[in-house]
Amino acid sequence: MSERLQILTIDTERRNRREYIQALDPPHRVVFCSSGEDVLSVLKQTEFDIIIFGLHGGDDEGFGILGNVADWSSHTPVLAAGGSEEPSLIVRAIKGGAFDFVSRPFSKEKLFVAIERAVENRNLRNEIDYLRRSQDVIYDFDQIIAFSPVMKKLIETLKKFSRTDSTILVTGETGTGKSFLSGAVHFNSMRRGKPFIKINCANIPDTLLESELFGHEKGAFTGASKTRIGRLEQGKGGTVFLDEIGEMALALQAKLLRFLEEKAFERLGGNRTIQSDVRLIAATNRNPEEQVQEGKCREDLYYRLNVLRVHLPPLRDRKECIPSLACHLLDRSCRQIGKYIKGFTPQVLDWFTDYRWPGNIRQLANTIERAVILEDSDIIRTDSIHLPDSPIVSQQNASREVQTAVRSLDSHERQMILNALDACLWVQKDAAALLGISARALNYKIKKFNITHARWRRNR
Repeated sequence: MSERLQILTIDTERRNRREYIQALDPPHRVVFCSSGEDVLSVLKQTEFDIIIFGLHGGDDEGFGILGNVADWSSHTPVLAAGGSEEPSLIVRAIKGGAFDFVSRPFSKEKLFVAIERAVENRNLRNEIDYLRRSQDVIYDFDQIIAFSPVMKKLIETLKKFSRTDSTILVTGETGTGKSFLSGAVHFNSMRRGKPFIKINCANIPDTLLESELFGHEKGAFTGASKTRIGRLEQGKGGTVFLDEIGEMALALQAKLLRFLEEKAFERLGGNRTIQSDVRLIAATNRNPEEQVQEGKCREDLYYRLNVLRVHLPPLRDRKECIPSLACHLLDRSCRQIGKYIKGFTPQVLDWFTDYRWPGNIRQLANTIERAVILEDSDIIRTDSIHLPDSPIVSQQNASREVQTAVRSLDSHERQMILNALDACLWVQKDAAALLGISARALNYKIKKFNITHARWRRNR
């Protein structure tokens, strides 16, 4: 273990101190405490990575102090150390708040393994707590960016939906945030402590989607070497989000309908009925009524899904949200990429508001991420923004955006080629490999942008 830890040892037997020193020091810093009365004051003054508590036989007072230590410092793992491995002693220690039990005399290797396991468990619990707190913030309905009247009304509707267990059908164009808002419904419901599982029906072939949803038994098909638990079973007690449900095959729709009606199913290749209480949220970017008329969606499944219905408007219909949403996405991209950019120029924000965003929030996020990568100053300028033409952009805006995008793209493409050549000591073959293009394509770009270098033979 390379990490240097701050360890508190609590043992009323002072003669055990040498054993602790030999086992732990170096590399760790060890603090000793032999009196139960001093433990609380020591814990108040110093933060420890781990606590080792010495137990001696049936010492009731020692077990009482162990319980107090576990309560006082619940975030710090406690290892109980005893002179015997009697099962009753170990069970009592674990019930008293110890993470693990180690016996004396100490084996340095055995003690280090126990410490490493305890520290890993502590780090994992801290990470889980952090993620849970992050989810509380991320999925807080009151923190969701919703300044347009239509979004304010939608959020109020979702708050009501989150208090129920009924099936929800979410419709809207691709990239409008259907998955995110479904997560908000789950994390604000009574099921928040249970799993939230997302499945994109369009990304999984029909032959595999049934196994993904319901699982399969060993030998159910070629390659099924062991039993697999499906996502509907894994999500027991929680919420399952089925994205792009309009892409699901009709045969599988029948099995999903039965599950919605009975909360029961059989694994693929099995005959044992499995019960699983999950809430289902389905989403589609298609018109479900049209799919029913075209025979692509079972009518009975449609009515079973369409208990609670919500439609997410496209980004172009909630322009009031765009500036704040852009700033949020900028902050997220900066944290992910490791750059500091304080905001956008007024012209960029005007472009964002005027643009029609056919790809909605997903397109806005990708546009901002690209701009963060390209921008060299502390503010996003128009040169770093590329907004491709769209049939729903006004002719005037489309012309301005395309012209600017072409100039910006050429400028940054030339700079990327120069950077690659410089990194590869101006060896064109190596630069082409670094850029992921052929040597012929790089040669064409070099001629196009009139790039020269003194080392190249044609320049001599």
